[in-house]
Amino acid sequence: MSAAIKIALVDDEVLFRKGISFLLQREDNIDIIFEASNGEELLSNLNDSLIKPDIIMMDLKMPVLNGVEATKIIRKLFPEIKIIALTSYDTKSFIANMIQVGAVAYLIKNTTPKDLIHTINQVSKKGFYYSENVLKTIQETIISTKNSKGNLETSFLSPREIEILQLICLQKTTTEIAEHLYLSPRTVEGHRNNLLLKTESRNIAGLVVYAIQNEIAVLTL
Repeated sequence: MSAAIKIALVDDEVLFRKGISFLLQREDNIDIIFEASNGEELLSNLNDSLIKPDIIMMDLKMPVLNGVEATKIIRKLFPEIKIIALTSYDTKSFIANMIQVGAVAYLIKNTTPKDLIHTINQVSKKGFYYSENVLKTIQETIISTKNSKGNLETSFLSPREIEILQLICLQKTTTEIAEHLYLSPRTVEGHRNNLLLKTESRNIAGLVVYAIQNEIAVLTL
């Protein structure tokens, strides 16, 4: 049996946070390792705790240190920790901002328990998970800002890397990509690491944004 997914919950609404905690603790493969009511408390817990979470469920609007600023700091100090934005805000600017600072998934607070658990499992398995709505927002936001940035150069990516990037955008796992292309998982990992370096992306979510920005990924929405 694989190790449980370690989760930290960060939300200043105590009742909501406890409700999420109760819901998740019923799952056999999920452990809540700590809770925090704002970004500052979260950072203090991360620095003091020997056991680090795999995933942080992050509210955006909190006192002292909000979720956007906390995400920026965590991406620098603890880049291996994945951050899922869990918020009541579903405006395009909020979604785009959180994706740009490094969130690997974006959930609205009125989501179903089933979708919440599915997202956590997908992030644990694949490194990111974007719903159709979030992908559409990324696409629309990037298209609207693209003209001001100008076209980025993509010719430094090999045909194989582009192929792998397109499969990543279809939310395929390393194993699924390896099977599809008749490669070993280690080879796929190597290509994926090269893609991160070449595109200067911080994580898999960044690769997806890069692919949409450069029209490498054709999203069927």
